[in-house]
Amino acid sequence: MLPNRAPIEPLTLETIVNRAVRALVSLAACVAAFSLAAETQTSVVDARQDRQASRIAKAQATGQLSNQEAARLNAGQSKVSGMKAGAVADGKVTRAERAAIQKAQNKQSRRIKKQKYDGNNE
Repeated sequence: MLPNRAPIEPLTLETIVNRAVRALVSLAACVAAFSLAAETQTSVVDARQDRQASRIAKAQATGQLSNQEAARLNAGQSKVSGMKAGAVADGKVTRAERAAIQKAQNKQSRRIKKQKYDGNNE
């Protein structure tokens, strides 16, 4: 014997719209949570990028870097920023992506140091 069930209510336009709105709100909340999580994972990258950009600007202002050297170093910084944006795009920064970004930042840091102290600031 079947258990007693409540009668099924017919779907009205109002119920369909309410369900659709709830689904969209839930979807928007999930998207926001994933993008926030990805941004949080890259805050260390952002801080380091800022410090390296500051090093380049300071060295250029003091004459340790020529305009051409600074432009080349800034292009390298942009490449690292592009790597970060690509990693964040899918909402999850993997361990491999973080390692690749860190490796690129390390390389960029060595380039900044080398250019600052090469004595060739013309």
